[in-house]
Amino acid sequence: MPTDPIVDDIRQIRDQLAAKFNYDVTAIARDARARQKATKRTVVSLKPRKILEVAGGPGERIHHTPG
Repeated sequence: MPTDPIVDDIRQIRDQLAAKFNYDVTAIARDARARQKATKRTVVSLKPRKILEVAGGPGERIHHTPG
């Protein structure tokens, strides 16, 4: 299978970033939020979608989108 150089670059950057935070997802997310605030750009946050139980059985869920 041929490789895509852009995908390879993204994977390399992702691995470098993860290694910087010792592969700690919480630390990576905290850093991303801090960098996001530092940009002074408007950040849009959407309300969480309402989760409904599905009649199929316990543990199966769907996201309800109004409208």
